[in-house]
Amino acid sequence: MELSLLFDVLFVLEMYFSTLMVSSNFITQNGSLHSSSFPSNFLLGTASSSYQFEGAFLSAGKGLSNWDVFTHKPGNIKDGTNGDIAVDHYHRYLEDLDLMEYMGVNSFRFSISWARILPKGRFGEVNMAGIKHYNKLIQALLHKGIEPFVSLSHYDIPQELEDSYGTWLSPKVQEDFRYYADVCFKYFGDRVKYWVTFNEPNVQVIRGYRSGIYPPARCSGIFGNCSHGDSEREPFIAAHNIILSHAAAVQIYRTKYQKKQGGSIGIVMNAVWYEPISNSSEDKAAAERAQSFYLNWFLDPILFGKYPAEMQRILGSILPVFSKYDLEKLKNGLDFIGINHYTSFYIKDCIFSVCEAGPGVTKTEGYILRTALKDGVPIGEPTAVDWLYVYPQGMEKMVTYISDRYSNIPMFITENGESKTNLGRVLMKIHLHILKLYLMILVDLVGFGEMNNPNSTVEVFLNDVKRVEYINGYLDALATAMRKGADVRGYFAWSLLDNFEWISGYTIRFGLHYVDYATLKRTPKLSATWYKHFISNHKARNTLAPK
Repeated sequence: MELSLLFDVLFVLEMYFSTLMVSSNFITQNGSLHSSSFPSNFLLGTASSSYQFEGAFLSAGKGLSNWDVFTHKPGNIKDGTNGDIAVDHYHRYLEDLDLMEYMGVNSFRFSISWARILPKGRFGEVNMAGIKHYNKLIQALLHKGIEPFVSLSHYDIPQELEDSYGTWLSPKVQEDFRYYADVCFKYFGDRVKYWVTFNEPNVQVIRGYRSGIYPPARCSGIFGNCSHGDSEREPFIAAHNIILSHAAAVQIYRTKYQKKQGGSIGIVMNAVWYEPISNSSEDKAAAERAQSFYLNWFLDPILFGKYPAEMQRILGSILPVFSKYDLEKLKNGLDFIGINHYTSFYIKDCIFSVCEAGPGVTKTEGYILRTALKDGVPIGEPTAVDWLYVYPQGMEKMVTYISDRYSNIPMFITENGESKTNLGRVLMKIHLHILKLYLMILVDLVGFGEMNNPNSTVEVFLNDVKRVEYINGYLDALATAMRKGADVRGYFAWSLLDNFEWISGYTIRFGLHYVDYATLKRTPKLSATWYKHFISNHKARNTLAPK
């Protein structure tokens, strides 16, 4: 297809969406979803992270991060790439803000590079060039009416701390993180009203200290192939120090900044819905145990002051103990929980049943078997990413579970995205009959990713029909959970742009905008147009709603 014809199609689609979505008849197959399902002050945004987006890895005083070092070691990244340039958001943020403004988002979730602010931790100077950069970004966002939603740590940390004392394996890191948070609150907190201490610490410690596929690449035994580490103890030590680092940051925010600045602070967890593979009491208990060893592992100490009972019972002395001083700090809790939800799995009990080797079956993983298959049938539509299955009802169940367990504390969907198989053969034939197709398939929403197949054309990537399906379906499920009472206050699609996808490098594309990695040109995909009109309709409905 000629690119000019593609844009003609996209223009017609845009006009179609504009008419369709403003209509009061815009509904999903079950008649439930339209943009008025969400309150007028609901945040609808996109998300990013510093290492995946910024580039400029040694510009203007920034120090090396753990990911800078890790990606430069051969064999760690699937395509041999790194985030030295990434999508150059550091230099192109004004262009990216224009994309956000055009879509109409009212919020942008990004993370600050710790190594850009404090290259040598608390014993070095504050890098004022880094402060200046984030000040400019925050001001530019506010100028466009976009709310900054800021994470202090999204996997990347100063390599100096790892070299000095092993970062998360040492209690010293708690003071370093406290100091870093203090600096950020001081310089940015007058304008930032949403703070996140950590992004997905459960993923960080499992992949960094159990399987060893993320830095610092520590593991042992059957869990991975590393030169150092202890997969059965170190994840719990690292998690313990992250939990207490969170508590230290919240404590200083509560006592020194929150009253004056008027913001809120929380943590973001990766949240996978675990479905019992059968109705047996053993499998139901195993599904609950899976949540305890993955999600509640961090949230229970922060909100209840103790690890989940299932973890204490199975792990015994392996699990660290909170001191009286620690428990005092933990009383500060948090103001909201961020949920990064992508997929769901079945869970089978491995205490009362014999399980073959697989994810979760060991003692320190909770004696559960995690699988996507039940009687040979996947839990949801498979995608090009091996861990991601399309199961929208998992969103409703996950949000409801967290709401019930943690007394309906405010929540944000801080990431949601999906990956698809290559649709090139179909999409190369796309023309105006796609309008008819959309009448049948407009059923999902949240984000979507695709494999970066070198044989695919730009047109294939821009016509991300499956991402639109996925997004609408997951938003529909989220709206259902909210109607049942869950206090959810925002949704962030992952991601604004195609970007560096950790150990997968640039082989997977999760963006609403296509990035040509040779030129770094950004081009909106069909999903960006869909999201733009969903947001526009949301605003229109709430403007016209009776007061």
